[in-house]
Amino acid sequence: MFAVFDTLRKPLRLLILPFVAFALAACEPGLMTNTGSSKGPKVDTSKPIPVALLVPRGGSASDNLLAQELENAARLAIRDLAGVQIDLRVYGTGGSAALAATAASQAVNEGAQIIVGPLYGEAANAAGNAVAAQGVNVLSFSNNASIAGGNVFVMGQGFDDTSSRLVRFAKATGKDKILVLHSNDVAGQLGRNAIMNAIAQNGATSAGAVDYSLSQESVIAAVPRVKAAVEANGANAIFLTTSSASALPLFAQLLPEAGVLTTSTQYIGLTRWDIPAQTLALPGVQGGWFAMPDPSATAAFSQRYSAAYGKTPGPIAGLAFDGIAAVGALARSGKSNALSTANLTQGAGFRGANGVFRLKTDGTTEHGLAIATVRNNSVVIIDPAPQGFGGAGF
Repeated sequence: MFAVFDTLRKPLRLLILPFVAFALAACEPGLMTNTGSSKGPKVDTSKPIPVALLVPRGGSASDNLLAQELENAARLAIRDLAGVQIDLRVYGTGGSAALAATAASQAVNEGAQIIVGPLYGEAANAAGNAVAAQGVNVLSFSNNASIAGGNVFVMGQGFDDTSSRLVRFAKATGKDKILVLHSNDVAGQLGRNAIMNAIAQNGATSAGAVDYSLSQESVIAAVPRVKAAVEANGANAIFLTTSSASALPLFAQLLPEAGVLTTSTQYIGLTRWDIPAQTLALPGVQGGWFAMPDPSATAAFSQRYSAAYGKTPGPIAGLAFDGIAAVGALARSGKSNALSTANLTQGAGFRGANGVFRLKTDGTTEHGLAIATVRNNSVVIIDPAPQGFGGAGF
């Protein structure tokens, strides 16, 4: 049996997504009123554009490391902006919502015309509220969709984005009767809701849902319930919300042993099944699907970052690169309203560290994701990431 047994005996905090796991925070959406498409300060693109970068510097040691990686990536992006000058101003938030609000207000008072960051959901929510009245947009690194909207954008890859990409692919390949297997904590319920919404929006069929508590006993008890639901509802796919740090290793072993075979039932993961790498050796994930950023773009960014700073970037560093890339692309237009909500949400999107992405009018971000499978303990891309989006843009 996999070593996850000892972990599952204890209460677990299931993180939203391993690639931006720490971006989720328990907070209520702010009361944003800045929803007009014209919102955003006027800018003079012939001069350096003041951009505030809010990072969790001044917090824990891990926060300080994240802060440095985010700043490094932002400065790397600035090097690419031919014809555009960015006056980058870095503010530490200490990972605190209160300090993030103070930093955002200070940044705007000192002339910042857009804010890139902060990281955590509560901090992003607070920063957005602090500068909403001035019409300044916030491109946060969070993936917490509950804080998105108004002048706050969440740039992290979230459940809705991932679910939609995977369900579209499943529907197109005939795996359209989908059973959702989810934990009954907040993260599992959010994942379930995102998958169910994606099923409805993409014309697939729901084969129900099976939940479980975050304990070894509950996971084991869920297995016969999953098998019964697959047989009763004719499911040809199971969409799991769990990660390799939680119940995935146990389900990957027990479900096939119980007769829910991967040859007839497609396993789909809401999280990355290649992190950590040893997950790829689990028998139950062989042939499974998951979504990931464009591997070629990610590799190219990692190589450039490593060449510049002598180390490999962490999984969220690319979000700071993306924020600066978007600002630069818009500023290149020469328009005084370059940083308005309407321009930030232009349909063609932008090209960033992990491939193409576009900011949506609801404050979330759509990423150009690839569909991967696991074959012989290795990752194989079976549907490449798109290289662009439809719609007008720059």
